[in-house]
Amino acid sequence: MSILSLLQAAPNTSTTGSFGSLIVTVVLMIGIFYFFLIRPQNKKQKEMEKMLSALKKGDKVVTIGGIHGVVSSTKEKTVILKVDDNTKLEFSRSAIASVVNPEAEKQGAGKASKDAKADGAEKKSENKTENK
Repeated sequence: MSILSLLQAAPNTSTTGSFGSLIVTVVLMIGIFYFFLIRPQNKKQKEMEKMLSALKKGDKVVTIGGIHGVVSSTKEKTVILKVDDNTKLEFSRSAIASVVNPEAEKQGAGKASKDAKADGAEKKSENKTENK
């Protein structure tokens, strides 16, 4: 018995079923890529563009290189940052990574000082109990 006779003896199978399942699988994969990769990236890019267009004088920002500064002035495609008393640097708007929220810094500093006060109170109470 040769291989040719085995192939001829095989039952006729329909390729439309396997082709349909292939199409469904490809569409499913494209959907997964869209919802997990493409869509979130587009949302993030729109948020970044909105943040960059809303930059104004006095905003505290961080560049993609990690330089912290205050916006001194803005131009169409660039931003001038004041990084020290007499130092100003000009950056492309796309080099701004984030705007630092001064309210969050105040809350964080307030929380840190409250935590330090609480730690100090705990240590005092521990010292009193050890002395007794």
